[in-house]
Amino acid sequence: MASTTPPPRKDAERNRRRIIAAAHEVFRERGVSATLDDVARRAGVGVGTVYRRFANKEELVDALFEDMIDTVETLTTQAAAEPDAWRGLTTCLVRVCEIQALDRGLREVTLGTGRGPQRQAEMRERVRPAVDRLLARAKEQGALRDDAVAADLPIIQLMVAAVTEHTGRPDLWRRYLAVILDGLRARPGNADLPGEKELVRMSIRNCGR
Repeated sequence: MASTTPPPRKDAERNRRRIIAAAHEVFRERGVSATLDDVARRAGVGVGTVYRRFANKEELVDALFEDMIDTVETLTTQAAAEPDAWRGLTTCLVRVCEIQALDRGLREVTLGTGRGPQRQAEMRERVRPAVDRLLARAKEQGALRDDAVAADLPIIQLMVAAVTEHTGRPDLWRRYLAVILDGLRARPGNADLPGEKELVRMSIRNCGR
């Protein structure tokens, strides 16, 4: 007679990690149209195992996005600790945009509607303290233009992600990020950026609605 005892906690956590790792691969390749069946096959577990841990695909996508927030928070914190604030800022932006360019599912989640704006807000809340420190230091060091604001950065990431999404060329974003970064540099005689800072903040709050 089969035992009805739940599997040990270590086994459950091992299965969860396997499912999330498989989901990263599947959504990276196929986007969010992939199914939980696809994830189960890649993970080498039954689909029932997936459903015991994630009631639906949205819950699994949330878990993947939480991993992404952890990654971005780590990159931003490291950038804020970099003695050369401009190098920290540009390295962080390049790394985040690189992750987006290679991950179709992440681009669709970031650029899409539905819970996209809510997820973007969660990321901004987590990384905002480190971003504020980074931008303040870059301005103090004379590298970043004075009228750049934290709300500019997620818009830049969305713009760069759209390059890959609409051209299908996974490296073309590097060209346009370089153009944007050049525009963020502090130089004598910089013309003021159009748009009030408060309007920029409002636009990022409303982005994707």
